[in-house]
Formats: sequence, structure tokens, C-alpha cells
Amino acid sequence: MTDPFFTPFDSKEVIGDLPIHFTYPFDYEVSPISLLAVKQLQKHLLEQKDWVHNFGLIPDTEGAIIGKMFGVLVVKTQGGQIGYLAAFSGKLAGGNIHPKFVPPVYDALVEGSFLNVGMQELTRMGDNIKKLQNIASAAEINALKEARKKHSQALQEKLFDQYVFLNKHGEEKSIREIFKNNLNGNPPSGAGECATPKLLQYAFQNKMQPIAMAEFWWGLSPKSDQWKHKHFYPACDEKCRPILGHMLEGVAIEEPPKN
Repeated sequence: MTDPFFTPFDSKEVIGDLPIHFTYPFDYEVSPISLLAVKQLQKHLLEQKDWVHNFGLIPDTEGAIIGKMFGVLVVKTQGGQIGYLAAFSGKLAGGNIHPKFVPPVYDALVEGSFLNVGMQELTRMGDNIKKLQNIASAAEINALKEARKKHSQALQEKLFDQYVFLNKHGEEKSIREIFKNNLNGNPPSGAGECATPKLLQYAFQNKMQPIAMAEFWWGLSPKSDQWKHKHFYPACDEKCRPILGHMLEGVAIEEPPKN
């Protein structure tokens, strides 16, 4: 059965030796095999017609300009095929699921999910507080605000529980366990939504061997010149380093480049 998220390389494309060690995600030089995957993915981004997202590259495109970080993971399948997986950080074109890109670790946008229902309840509680602001007593308003706060916290904790990450040994670790030594013991916002954790999760779920990775920015930067179109970037420290520390356990990783 064909995997819709795995893009095999043509045997003629895989020239030379594959990397012996996996890419050090936090400081790397892009390997030739990763560059091959990147070029194919960038070609796909230019040609695809499945969705519309304003990267700021085409004039008069509707919507706010939001550049996006994309990632590739070169893998070997159980059958010995060499190819790559692709992912994007966060959402793309307002959604989590798009052809060619691996799914998120947890899709919070599914209609009718506990998160959508919970957010609607938060909105209802907030609207109710506004309506009663000049009618109810201060004690009643404070009680309603406290109830809303507890509901929000419970919702956040339930969301954290949905993020469970694998490593090559099939060992699972929840995001709260990974970040238990973090400030307040809570993961930072958006942890687990970056490209590389998504890619490794799918690879390990499907018994694929990670060979190399790369992440690049596509589009204009919405806030500053921090991100440059087509430039390569390391995995982030705040969100990804603790997660990848678990996910890459037991994987032989290359030494970071000497500056």
C-alpha cells in the first residue's frame, strides 16, 4: 500500500553515500540528500493547487502575509526505499491536514473536538461575564471569572495530555513529562507543532529510519526580517530541544559543525 506522505527518490537521484549519522538539528550544514528533498518540496510549493496561503510572494493574494517554516526528513522505509517526508510548523492555510504533509501529533482543529467545544464554552462564559458586569455584584463576577479560569486551565491540561511523542524504541513520553522541569512545569505555547517533531513522530509510527533533516523558511516574515525566504534554520531551542532530546534517544547523531 502506497504511503501518501512518503515521496521516494528516483534511484538515479540518490548519488553517493548517505549520511552515516543523523543531522544535529540545532546547528547543521544541509546534506546533499536533504537538499534534494528540499528542492523537490519547494517545487511542489510553487506548483500545488490544493490550498491557498498568502506567503507574501504573489501580489494581490488574499489574507494576511504569513511566511511558514517547512521541514523535510529523509528516511529509509522498512522495505529499504529512500525518500522523504514533509511537514510545516503550526497551521497552513488555516488547517492542519493537507496532501503530501504528515499530520500533526494531535489535530486540535477537528470539528466537534473537546478543544473546540471547550473554547466555545470559554467564549460563552466570557460573554456572560460582560453582560453581568454592571448588574451582578463584584463577588458574583469574581466567582464567574474564577470558574472561567479553572475551565481554561482544565482545557489546557487536557490538551497537553494529547501530545505524546515516540522515539525509535517505540517509547512514549507525554509533553508534560518532557517539560516537567520547565518553568511552572508547563510546555511553552505551540510546543510539538514544529516541523521536525511532526516528521519524527510519523517516521517512528511507521517504522521508518531517519537519515537527515532540514528546515527552511518559505515566504516573507510577518513581523520582522528575522526569517528569510528559502534560508535554512535549526530546530528551535525553547520548544524543540526538550522534545527532540526524547525523540532522538538512541539515534546516532552527527557532531555539530565547529564554528
